[in-house]
Amino acid sequence: MARNEIVIDAPPSDVYEKLLDAASYPKWVVGAKELAGVDRSWPRRGSRFYPKVGAGPAEMVDNTQLLEKQENKLVVLCVQLRPLATGIVRLALTPKARGRKTRVVMTEEATSGPLRWFKNPVTTATIVVRNALSLRRLRRLVASSRG
Repeated sequence: MARNEIVIDAPPSDVYEKLLDAASYPKWVVGAKELAGVDRSWPRRGSRFYPKVGAGPAEMVDNTQLLEKQENKLVVLCVQLRPLATGIVRLALTPKARGRKTRVVMTEEATSGPLRWFKNPVTTATIVVRNALSLRRLRRLVASSRG
């Protein structure tokens, strides 16, 4: 399982709001290009959004489903990059500095598909690097929205 952590200079409510904003997903997730669509029921549990993902000319539309949410504390997503993998991404938020900052712990684990069978230090390291970059982008996105 890949695990990353970052502290964002904003309260958990601001971070949680960005995590549930499907339109912001391509702005902070490395590999996401743009949204092809969002369920009308988003962000209800079970609803999905449909990001274009890939690198260079290799793009495809897949879906991300909201599995669980706890206001200002937790967002759990089922992410898909078919046919390579389906995985669970968990973003846990903890207030720091009397609620003025937020510690974000992001874990990601492949649950099905060929990438699940290739769990090794290289694969995990690649995911850790991608998620570290994504969390830095999230930190900048949250900061820019605060003015």
